[in-house]
Amino acid sequence: MKQIKQLKEKENPLYHDTWTLLRKYRDVVWSLELSVQQVRRQFEIEFGSSIEDFLESIYLAGVDFADTGIQEHARSIERSYQMLKLMENAANLLRSKHKFGEAYYWILYYTYLSPQQFRNTEEIIDQLRPHIQDISYRTYFRKRKEAIMALSSVLWGYTSRDSLNLLEQFFPENNKGR
Repeated sequence: MKQIKQLKEKENPLYHDTWTLLRKYRDVVWSLELSVQQVRRQFEIEFGSSIEDFLESIYLAGVDFADTGIQEHARSIERSYQMLKLMENAANLLRSKHKFGEAYYWILYYTYLSPQQFRNTEEIIDQLRPHIQDISYRTYFRKRKEAIMALSSVLWGYTSRDSLNLLEQFFPENNKGR
């Protein structure tokens, strides 16, 4: 029965969406940094000043970026930035509100969110030791999966499947005929 439950969790698309998002987090942060630098350079080449200096006068001048390509690049940066903020806010909410939030936060942070990626699980566990007592490899992998599921709930909401499972506990199937 336990194996069936674990299989269902692994098949859960929300788990995979969150896991994929977490795995790509550092790459998105890096890409966003590069994109911002590219837009800055492109802006300076095309308009002859820095973005910061120019933004003060942009609304007064009524400059149209539609023909430059900067507008679309800026929108792409904004979407990436919003995704990063969503992840950051979800992780902070998990940390502050979930009953295991502090431990889950540090697991997610050192595994996926920290600026530098650790070489292996042993290095991650070493970083976790000040935050989680007596953490073993098995505990790490179990809690990592739980942390991803908890973050999924924050990111994507409490799913109807979760609601149905909860209702089933209160109203077993033998009551469905009534």
